[in-house]
Amino acid sequence: IWRIVSVTGGCEAQISVNPLSVCLKTFYSCLGQKQVHLSRLERIFIMAKLQSGNGVQWRDSRSPRATPDNLAEHESSSLGSDSELNGFANTETQTDRYGFIGGAQQSAGENDDIPPDVIRQREAKWLDMLNSWDKWMAKKHKKVKLRCQKGIPPSLRGRAWLYLSGGKVKKEQNLGKFQELDSQPGDPKWLDVIEKDLHRQFPFHEMFVARGGHGQQDLFRVLKAYTLHRPEEGYCQAQAPIAAVLLMHMPAEDAFWGLVQICEKYLPGYYSAGLEAIQLDGEILFALLKRVSPVAHRHLKKHKIDPILYMTEWFMCAFSRTLPWASVLRVWDMFFCEGVKIIFRVGLVLLKCMLGSQEKLKACQGQYETMELLRSIEPRYMHEVFLVQEVIELPVSERDIEKEHLSQLRRWKETHGELHCKSPPRMHGAKAIMAAEPPSRQELKQNPTIIVEAPQTTESKADKGKKIKMSKTEKNKDTINISPPLNPYPLPREPALQSDNLSKDTLLQSSSQSLSSAEHDTYL
Repeated sequence: IWRIVSVTGGCEAQISVNPLSVCLKTFYSCLGQKQVHLSRLERIFIMAKLQSGNGVQWRDSRSPRATPDNLAEHESSSLGSDSELNGFANTETQTDRYGFIGGAQQSAGENDDIPPDVIRQREAKWLDMLNSWDKWMAKKHKKVKLRCQKGIPPSLRGRAWLYLSGGKVKKEQNLGKFQELDSQPGDPKWLDVIEKDLHRQFPFHEMFVARGGHGQQDLFRVLKAYTLHRPEEGYCQAQAPIAAVLLMHMPAEDAFWGLVQICEKYLPGYYSAGLEAIQLDGEILFALLKRVSPVAHRHLKKHKIDPILYMTEWFMCAFSRTLPWASVLRVWDMFFCEGVKIIFRVGLVLLKCMLGSQEKLKACQGQYETMELLRSIEPRYMHEVFLVQEVIELPVSERDIEKEHLSQLRRWKETHGELHCKSPPRMHGAKAIMAAEPPSRQELKQNPTIIVEAPQTTESKADKGKKIKMSKTEKNKDTINISPPLNPYPLPREPALQSDNLSKDTLLQSSSQSLSSAEHDTYL
């Protein structure tokens, strides 16, 4: 028996048929007949009781998308499934370059790898930018934007995200704040919900695969700290995948401040009670679609498909649960630099590609078929090369979004009254955030955290004589000392070698093979 209840729409259907797709199709048609105003739909509950002999068969339960016919994937509060298994043992499973050991977002290794020498060049350029971040943002922001569009080097992605979002400055301005929040017990009301959601976040990523593992522990710490940082806002389930993506690239404290910046600067009001901001942005997306793809706009309007049905998870999770992982990272690189317009552009590109021609619309003659089409986007449209190029070329600017925002806000007040949740103004990217709160050079400074010390050895007179001669010859040469860029992320120190059996020659040999005793090592 499948029971589908719309709490505020006044529509209720109880159907004893299978498969589930028939039930969902009936539900969509029922909504159409009753002309329910879907923008007032606060939550859709699906209670499924699978009885013996009903003929319903689920797909592979190991896949995060194992139940594509489950309507719960449409609602924002359903971010994962209880059927997702964590901690499974499979010795034959291989980890891809992003850390996934399975699931829909595991990379098949088909992406065009960037040559190593190109990556090294990009790393050097990004290290130079990070060492003079304020100058680059003030005078060469277009260059920073272009490099974000090309993709941030994987070794520096976490650090770059923290600088772009302003999380680095927030962290320096609030030293010890995360540790203080982390030490507090937290509100039990939110802790229970957070604990239930931990195993649902990227269960096929090696960082979160183990129940109670270090990844889930850090995720719990970050989400708990945010509920204490913003008790009036609390916790929203869509924050969990956002925090999880950040934790894949940076330590817990940095991930916390990155989450704060996303919730307060990039997507303000998205995770507040009532979800008014996401509904408003849904209307903005729909209005922009009319200009980008009139065919898709007419189709969605004809079948009364409200934007909140298909764009909620896209926007609230910043496409982290929708796109292939390579595309997710490229979208996030641009999102941190340019702001929410990137999220709008990605949504518009997907809608245009899937519903932008009469030929494609022949396969979806109703609400159900259209929703199924949007839930199974063709891989070629989500490929990073195609998607990034389309997003860059789409002519939708911050001005267009803000202009439409004012228009939709007036309509909202006419139909719904004043907004119940007053959120701060939205910042469109790294430059706007930096201009609103100019940081000091000290707050942008990268402090050394990793120092490699050579073993202390007793030197013979001959060795001392050689060093003196070498120092004299070096003084006569014109040398340029380039200090290596410093890494802000501390790593645990290696324990000192303690062995009475090590000879003097062994120590000297190991010392000569390592870095010079006067140099500091850095970790990318």
